[in-house]
Amino acid sequence: MSEEKLTLKEMCEAFEVTPRTLRYYEYIELLIPEKIGKKRLYGNKEKALLTLIKRGRRFGFSLEEIRQWLAMYNRDNQNQTQIEAWINMANNQTIELEERKSEIQKAIDDIKNLRVDAERELRALLKK
Repeated sequence: MSEEKLTLKEMCEAFEVTPRTLRYYEYIELLIPEKIGKKRLYGNKEKALLTLIKRGRRFGFSLEEIRQWLAMYNRDNQNQTQIEAWINMANNQTIELEERKSEIQKAIDDIKNLRVDAERELRALLKK
């Protein structure tokens, strides 16, 4: 059974990324598509890697941190030190995301309170 390969355009549509993004990931060697002339073809490995890259970006990791994370998926290079480093990265990122979540919640609470105050002022103006 042959694997279905996607063109650059199909890959962009399937993963909701821009061609520039894919080319950049190729430039920094996160993705290495097959090339036939100027045509790029993305197979299952590249699809899986892009899924992981997007997940890492959603988690807030830098591309260099994602590179380290992807190294874990290369089973030939996996070792205890890498796994421990990944756990440490994940713990640190979780703390950062929790702090951002707290700041966002404070902002939401503040804007809701300001809206309530503004509504109260508006009702008072309308009564005059």
